Amino acid sequence: MTPLAITNARVIDPASGFDSIATVITRDRTIAHIGQESPPADAQIIDATGLILSPGLIDAGVFRADARACHAGGITGVVLMPDQSPPLDDPALIAFSQAMGKPDVWVHPLAAATQRLEGHELAEIGLCQAAGAVGTATGRRAIDSTAVMHRLLSYSRAFGMLVVAHAEDTALTAGAVATEGDYASRLGLAAAPAFAESLAVARDIRLAEATGARLHIRQITTAESIDLVRAAQGRGVAITAGVTPAHWLLNETSVADFRSFARLSPPLRSDNDRRAVEAGIADGTITVIASGHDPRTQEEKRLPFADAKPGMAGAETLLALTLSLVRSGALTLPQALHTMTAAPAALFGLAGGTLSLGSPADLMLFDEHAPWRIDGDRFIGAGNTPFDGLPVAGRVKMTIKGGELVWHAQD
Repeated sequence: MTPLAITNARVIDPASGFDSIATVITRDRTIAHIGQESPPADAQIIDATGLILSPGLIDAGVFRADARACHAGGITGVVLMPDQSPPLDDPALIAFSQAMGKPDVWVHPLAAATQRLEGHELAEIGLCQAAGAVGTATGRRAIDSTAVMHRLLSYSRAFGMLVVAHAEDTALTAGAVATEGDYASRLGLAAAPAFAESLAVARDIRLAEATGARLHIRQITTAESIDLVRAAQGRGVAITAGVTPAHWLLNETSVADFRSFARLSPPLRSDNDRRAVEAGIADGTITVIASGHDPRTQEEKRLPFADAKPGMAGAETLLALTLSLVRSGALTLPQALHTMTAAPAALFGLAGGTLSLGSPADLMLFDEHAPWRIDGDRFIGAGNTPFDGLPVAGRVKMTIKGGELVWHAQD
């Protein structure tokens, strides 16, 4: 391959702390040099004056591996949830999922924790791990049975596998489409209490503590749940937590006028919970930020609120929405990038997320301050988003995968 030299960018490597104007040279799909060295004579040169260069984003927990949307969002790797058709409960399905995105986007599948994601019998997660699964997940819903969840965590620990859990007490959330409170009552929406999440978090923390397993709560959205995770981390439990931008930028009032694009899972919470999520990110209790990319069709969204499918497109807006944490002062820019690069790479044992020499040349060039307005109708992928019309700043200019330019903004 022709070497690639990116010059004059502010280079940020969240994994090592490197942050300086530098030249990055890639060769044979890997990072070959970072510093002030002149580009080799045979290199393709990209002058990135005024732009920031970082590792490509790793989106941890998507429901669709949409390569074009990922490229527009600076995403070079995704961790794929097992909620596919059919569910990823078989080694052959894991191997197929792992291969389907190459060479454009590396897909790292999670094995279904139970057969057909039904929550009853454990899937062959050991064989799925051997086929390439980077962990095992309960999927869009929690496992109801404490006994099954206990077996899952015990079994996963034996294989050294991370368990990714959806946290909710399904006996309380069955049929609910909103968070219980005055607002849901005024709208007449079937609702569940916010503590349905913290009940499940408390159970799963206790089981993880008893088994010694590694547990990741994919989305944590309430103040009580965050307090539980913070306390568990303090006493050494191997638990981590993630979140998506909607749960620190929006609250339950976003479903006004029955806006089905704001129907999410978990549902939007109170403003106290929203503020607690931002505080949990700021203090490091929440270490992973992901898009939750789960685009729905117009037929699935343009329905009465209670009938609409939960989910939103998020890959193309992940960077811009996360940069809101930098402008609010909750995180520095390197810290914000860490939540989407080095943190998910370390959590799932992936090779990316860093600019260290010899690492994959998966890169993102972006303008931190470029203003734009989110417009779902102009998304490259499916366009349902609760942020439609929101003015934001921060735009991906180029996405580089394995040392090759795979996406370039059309300014």
